[in-house]
Amino acid sequence: MLNNKKVLVTGADGFIGSHLTEELVRRGYDVRAFVYYNSFNSWGWLDHSPSDIKSSLDVFAGDIRDPYGVKQAMKGCDAVLHLAALIAIPYSYHSPDTYVDTNVRGTLNVVQAAKELGVSKVVHTSTSEVYGTARFVPITEEHPLQGQSPYSASKIGADQIAMSFYTSFQTPVATIRPFNTYGPRQSARAVIPSIITQIASGQRQLKLGALTPTRDFNFVLDTVDGFISVMNSEQSVGEVFNIGSNFEISIGDTAALIGELMDVNVEITTDESRLRPEKSEVERLWADNSKAKEMLNWTPKYGSKEGFCKGLEQTIEWFKNPLHLAGYKAGIYNI
Repeated sequence: MLNNKKVLVTGADGFIGSHLTEELVRRGYDVRAFVYYNSFNSWGWLDHSPSDIKSSLDVFAGDIRDPYGVKQAMKGCDAVLHLAALIAIPYSYHSPDTYVDTNVRGTLNVVQAAKELGVSKVVHTSTSEVYGTARFVPITEEHPLQGQSPYSASKIGADQIAMSFYTSFQTPVATIRPFNTYGPRQSARAVIPSIITQIASGQRQLKLGALTPTRDFNFVLDTVDGFISVMNSEQSVGEVFNIGSNFEISIGDTAALIGELMDVNVEITTDESRLRPEKSEVERLWADNSKAKEMLNWTPKYGSKEGFCKGLEQTIEWFKNPLHLAGYKAGIYNI
C-alpha cells in the first residue's frame, strides 16, 4: 500500500482527475496535482474542490508535452497516476497532430522520467476506444486493438509506449482501461452531459449523433476506485485492466432513460454534425471486468441498470444546480 506516500496525478484539473485527486486526499495520501499551465492560474475543476482539500494539495502547473516539466513534477513522488490527455474524438479528426504530441509524447515523458527517477508505480490511463467496434462481447483485455479514430490510435500508441518501458526497462507500469466514464463535471462533448444539459436548459427536442451504438457506462466514483485499486496492487505491474460496469445500453435508450429520470418527454433528432465518419464509429462496447474483480478485488458499485440509474440520478442532480449548469453552453455542439 502507498498510504502516506507522495502521489502525482497528471490531468488533475480534469473531470476524472479532479474526482481522483479529491478521493486520494480523503484517503490520506500526500497528493501533487499536475494541472495544465494557463495565465489565469486556474486549476480547472480543482478550483471547485472543498477548501480543506485545496489547502492540502501540492499543485504543479505545467504541460505534459514538456519532458523537463514532467520530470520536475515527478521528483519525490512514489507513484504517478497519468491521466493527462486529449480525449475528444471529434476534435481529433481535424487536429490529430496535437493528439500524438499530447497522448503519445506526453506518456513517453512520464515513463521516461519514471525510469530515470525510480518511481515505484506508474498507472497509465488507456480507454475502451482502443478496442474499436467489439469483435466479441463482453470485451476482455485480449480483444484486438483497432484505431478507428486519430484519438484511439494515439491512445493505442500511448499504451504501447507505456508497456514497452515495462518490458524493456522493468519500469513498474500498470494500465487501466476505463470504459465510458460519466458523472458530475464531465464535459458536454460527452453524450450523457449533452443530454442532461439540453433537457435542464429547457430543450425538449434533443440533438444527438448516432443512437444505435452501445456503451458500457461507468460512474466516475467506480472509475476512481479502479485507479486506486490498480495503484495499490502489487499484481498489477505489467498488466492491463478493464474498468467497466459490465452493463450495455444504447445511446438512444440512454437518452430515453435520462428523460424518464428527469420526468420529461423528449424528442430525439439526429444532428449530422455530431455523427462520426461511418467507419470511425465504434458500434459496440461492453466490458468484461472479471480480471479487475479477480486480481484487484475491484467491483463496480454502480453496475447493472439499477446502478446506472443511481449514477444518472446523482449526475442529473449536479447538472441541474443553476451554478453548475451556467458553466455549460447547452445550445452549442461542443466537440
